[in-house]
Parts: sequence; structure tokens; C-alpha cells
Amino acid sequence: MDLLGSLIWNLAMAPVNLGYTVLHPQQWLDWTDKTSLIRFIYYGGSAELLFILIETFILITVIGVWKRKFLWMVVRALEGFANGVGRVAAWAGLIMVLQQVIVVFLQRVFTVAQISVGPFGYTFTRDLSWFGEELKLYNAIVVCMCCSYTFVQGGHVRVDLFYAGVKFRTKRAIDMFGSLFFMLPAMSVIWMYGWFFMWRHLVTPKVSVSDSLELLERKSRLLKWNVETIGFSPSGFDAYFLFKVLLVIFAGMMFIHGVAFFCRSLLEFIEGPESEGKGLDKDVLEDTTVTTAA
Repeated sequence: MDLLGSLIWNLAMAPVNLGYTVLHPQQWLDWTDKTSLIRFIYYGGSAELLFILIETFILITVIGVWKRKFLWMVVRALEGFANGVGRVAAWAGLIMVLQQVIVVFLQRVFTVAQISVGPFGYTFTRDLSWFGEELKLYNAIVVCMCCSYTFVQGGHVRVDLFYAGVKFRTKRAIDMFGSLFFMLPAMSVIWMYGWFFMWRHLVTPKVSVSDSLELLERKSRLLKWNVETIGFSPSGFDAYFLFKVLLVIFAGMMFIHGVAFFCRSLLEFIEGPESEGKGLDKDVLEDTTVTTAA
């Protein structure tokens, strides 16, 4: 009963918390104030934010069942967001390959020790090993920012034990169950711990997912920026905090697509087989040889 009462209380307080946040942005967006920054850190991975998202998700679902046209618009918008980000981030794969070729060519042929890049009058000079280690960042961009895009395109490997042989509406019910009880909870946990993990490498003193708001506000007196710039080698890549940022982006985008996937599955369950893939923006391979191979 205590758990149920806590859930009801948090859901009831979600509109109040959202309204207070919207009406008092200076209390968490004014980063010149240390207390405001610490509140932003706390609320970004808090139970209050989680219940605001849960209540928003419930509200969208209820309205969508009543007005299915509205829910289809939500699905297309969320899938369009995943496609847009993924199609841009996918270019990091090409950059990674080109940079690897340049690094190997300069290292083996010209035995260059450093590379200087000077766009817009600012010269950026780093050791060749720095650019070699940076390749991992491009790989992380592709993995984290293209994951939901690949989901939309149907590119993830499915471990199928019985899914293919069941009826259409049974498949949609399985998809709804999977997104509601596996995908969304998993992404919520990754976001919560990833959020504080990211900030532990951006500010000091260290913050933790177990810290209360009162404790963090006391810590804010000593708060200062302390961006992680430690590499695995003295002259190697030193911006590993970006990997923590990408982890949070991954969790956020996959949570958003979990909502989109649930809503699409619900709509297809209601409308039947004729709605399968309705409005789905999938990439088309023009080369028939490549299509056959795929």
C-alpha cells in the first residue's frame, strides 16, 4: 500500500511540479547561480521528472485512443526526429573512415608528428595519436545517435523464438509489452545513472544518483566546473567526457522512440493489418544488387 500510495502521490504531484518548473525557470536555468545549476543537475535525473514523463505518456495515449489522427501525428513526429538525427549522425562513419586513412597516410608516409587545423582563424594543433584515438568518438556517435534511427528502419537483429508465427495483433501486443515493460524502464535506468555519471565528470564536488536535493544544495557552495580532460596517454584524446554525454543522448533518444514504438503498435493493434507501416519513413536502396544482398 505504501508503494501504491507513493505512485499515486507522485502522479498527482507531476502537473504541479511541471507547472512550477515552467513558471520559475530562473531557479534551474540560471547557471551563473551555483544553486540553480545544482537544481538542474538534480531534476534532470530525478523521480519528479520521471513521473512527469509517465503522466505525459499516459495523457498522450488516452487522447490518442480517442483521437487516433492525433496519435499518428505524434508517431510520425517522433519517428521523424529519430530519422533526422540518425541520418545526420551516420555521416560520422564516413568522417571516421576518411580520418583514419589520413592518419595512417601521414604517419607512415610523411612521418608527421602533429596536425594543425585552422578554421576561422583559430589554429587547433594536436598530436597525431590524438586524432587516432578520436576515431572512437565517431564510432560512439554512430552507435548512440543512430540506434533509434536503426530501430525505425527495422535494422536491429531480432531474436525470434515465436514472434514470426503469431497473428498480426498478437505481434503488436508483444511489441507493446516489450516497449512498456522492457525498453522504457531500461532506458529510464540508463538515463538516471548516465545523467549523474556525466555530471560527475563535468563538475566538482561529485554528485550521485542517491543524493537528495537538500544535500546537493549544500554541495552547491563548493560547486565549480571541472570538465574531465584526462586521456589514456599524455598526448592522446582528452575529451572523454563526450562519451558520457553521448550515453545520455542515447538513453533519451531510445526512450523517446520507445514511446513512439508503443504508440505505433497500439494504433496498428486497433486498426488491424491494413495499418502496418502506415506513414513509416524508411530508406530505400536504389541499387538492386545491394537490395538483393541486404
